[in-house]
Amino acid sequence: MAKLQIRTVGDDVLRKTCRPVEEITPRVLTLLDDMIETMRAANGVGLAAPQVGILRRIAVVEVEEGEIYELINPKIVASAGEQEGAEGCLSVPGRYGLVTRPKHVTVRALNRKGEEYEVTAHDFLARAFCHEIEHLDGKLYIDKVTRMLSEEEY
Repeated sequence: MAKLQIRTVGDDVLRKTCRPVEEITPRVLTLLDDMIETMRAANGVGLAAPQVGILRRIAVVEVEEGEIYELINPKIVASAGEQEGAEGCLSVPGRYGLVTRPKHVTVRALNRKGEEYEVTAHDFLARAFCHEIEHLDGKLYIDKVTRMLSEEEY
């Protein structure tokens, strides 16, 4: 495994729409492993492929230690409710802001074996899924922020 360089705001790759993964190859599996290592090394809870310069619809999320969601070609298929909370991003270091997101989401994706699955998430996990999936469409949380926060407020 290798730790990857995280791209930061201002890098054009973060504003591009990612292409779907057509086939689960050894390269895709290596990317998943490297993204998990990179996310953990940066103390993040999620990481999307464009954040490491790869324009593919791949993201990883781990809000609880050891419970990793590998999302290939993820799509939000249902959402409900509303929550406002603080968000940060590994690609926007040192900045935090309030963002309104769905309270509940159901995500459909492929796993590393190419099998389709669905997961319904609530609260913080729902927020993390929304945040990472938006990266795949060239969007950053700062596009939706209602108010930036100081580090003391976060």
